Amino acid sequence: MTLSLLITLIPLIPFAGFLINGLGFRNIPKSLVPLIGTGASFLSFLCVFFTYLQFNGDPVIVKLFDWITVGSLNIGFTFQIDQLSLIMLFVITGVGTLIHGYSAGYMSHDSGFGKFFAYLNLFLFSMIILVLGGNYLMMFIGWEGVGLCSYLLIGFWNKNTNYADAARKAFIMNRVGDLGFLIGIFLIISTFGTVEYGAVFSKATSFPVGDAMITAITLALFVGAMGKSAQIPLFTWLPDAMAGPTPVSALIHAATMVTSGIYMIVRSNVLYTLSPFTLEVVAWVGLATALLGAVIGLFQNDIKKVLAYSTVSQLGYMFIGLGVMAYSSGLFHVITHAFFKALLFLGAGSVIHAMSDDQDIRNMGGLWGKIKITAVTFLVGTIAISGIPPFAGFFSKDEILAHTFEHNKLMWILAVAGSFLTAFYMFRLFFVTFTGKFRGTHEQEHHLHESPSSMTLPLIVLAALSVIGGFLGMPVVFHAPHYLNDFLSPIYEGSRTVQEGFGHVHLSHSTEWILMGVSVGVAAIAIFLSYTIYGKGGSVPEADQEVSGLKKVIYDKFYIDELYNAVFVQPMMRFSSWLHSAMDNRVIGGLIRTVSGGVAETSNLLRRIQTGNIGTYVWLITLGVIIFLGFSVGTEVWTSLKSISK
Repeated sequence: MTLSLLITLIPLIPFAGFLINGLGFRNIPKSLVPLIGTGASFLSFLCVFFTYLQFNGDPVIVKLFDWITVGSLNIGFTFQIDQLSLIMLFVITGVGTLIHGYSAGYMSHDSGFGKFFAYLNLFLFSMIILVLGGNYLMMFIGWEGVGLCSYLLIGFWNKNTNYADAARKAFIMNRVGDLGFLIGIFLIISTFGTVEYGAVFSKATSFPVGDAMITAITLALFVGAMGKSAQIPLFTWLPDAMAGPTPVSALIHAATMVTSGIYMIVRSNVLYTLSPFTLEVVAWVGLATALLGAVIGLFQNDIKKVLAYSTVSQLGYMFIGLGVMAYSSGLFHVITHAFFKALLFLGAGSVIHAMSDDQDIRNMGGLWGKIKITAVTFLVGTIAISGIPPFAGFFSKDEILAHTFEHNKLMWILAVAGSFLTAFYMFRLFFVTFTGKFRGTHEQEHHLHESPSSMTLPLIVLAALSVIGGFLGMPVVFHAPHYLNDFLSPIYEGSRTVQEGFGHVHLSHSTEWILMGVSVGVAAIAIFLSYTIYGKGGSVPEADQEVSGLKKVIYDKFYIDELYNAVFVQPMMRFSSWLHSAMDNRVIGGLIRTVSGGVAETSNLLRRIQTGNIGTYVWLITLGVIIFLGFSVGTEVWTSLKSISK
């Protein structure tokens, strides 16, 4: 099979799965639905694998057709395979296949089973277009596609008003970021005359570092990244998005959609390297998001909300890596995060399944002996996200912290503090959920059982990846190859051209050992404290009404949603209400009423002429003829008089 055909099939197969399940979900046997949906995802993964085997290191462009031609601007419908797109495709289709398989068990009793798999396939198609597209406009198509699919999947149970509201919130907040991305594309077109990656990046290398237009472009693109990747201030949609089914949380908010912003910045690395100001903004926004997400996660009691704020925090770490020009480190954390966070979300789904849909960890406890596979795999994910070696999260987070230490010591201290909070609240979640005595109802305890193999098998695979995934990038002090850095090296050719010494960490081995020791030591202290309070101590979080003081402020998420509602939503609602009453009812409505009234009055006047009296009609006709003849004769006389006077 030719390489171009393989590349074309990568998005086409999930789209075919969407069409089959989407059009035939009422008629296709229920047993075939997951086979079609999961099979489409797996076949796409195989196409990625065979593409990788044929890939020789040089970018492969597949142009399907000319799409937009306006003057000198020519935009093609193109796919591009290179090192970055291959890495992302492996994550999207690989983790996506596991989540599809998990959904077969988790959603088996749902009445919208076929529709759900259709949406999953459509989301996968959109995400593939996002990373496979060969220009910024193709990326934007996928960008909008995953936004639409997130709306459909988050609000899948739309009979619940709160779930529908969460879907709308995600859609609207993403539109704010998307506007920034669109402005960035317009600026790219006006500056470079093209949106094709290769042409843009080659022309960009001729610009000086700190160029104002490059800074404007990168800031606009970053606004788009803030929306999709849930950074301050556009992050509040992601915790609410937990309203969707748990496989949706794992697919969209752990492994794929929320990493779109990171992919976009890594793809545009030469532009960001040319703008130190934007990089500093990216790093500090990422740090603030990492800390805010971690602090709010400390006192959440919904098992999925804890993981949601954990996702917000971990995305912040990825942006810290990007902001200090450690692009590969940020992408490395994307990969490891996809493994352990998908594992944690799916593990949470297994817990919810066992608890008869109860998500409050205060009603759990003692589940270790009841759902052993879920408990063990969840522990693996918890250790990985806490940054304990040799689990995957340690290696990727250590790289980010090392680059951050070299860039800014204060930023490093705050990032390490965030790591402490991560380890603490994640092990709080684990101890409260799986240790101690069961605190639920007798009915829940009676029905506690391990999930079916369709759900536990993906957990086991993801747990294994969470253990070994970090070996893709070993620290320099281990004198082992960094496979990810070596593989991605060609992607940063432009950044190396404009930034001397790009990609090198100038730290001694002793300093690196100390930094790793501090990172692990801080995580270990956090785990010990969490064990002392919630494990050995058996403490259970307070009921909602018992929370007070600063803890209540954190528990209520610093009232950020309420602030947004007061500052943005309510003024907009009042302005809309004023427009409705003042403009719609009075101005526009008044104009319509005036015109319609005038027409009615004119009609009434003209209607009086229609008397039905033949004599009147003859009289009017005679009058009309006299007027017409009089006008004609008068015109002739006037013309004759004018000629005589001359």
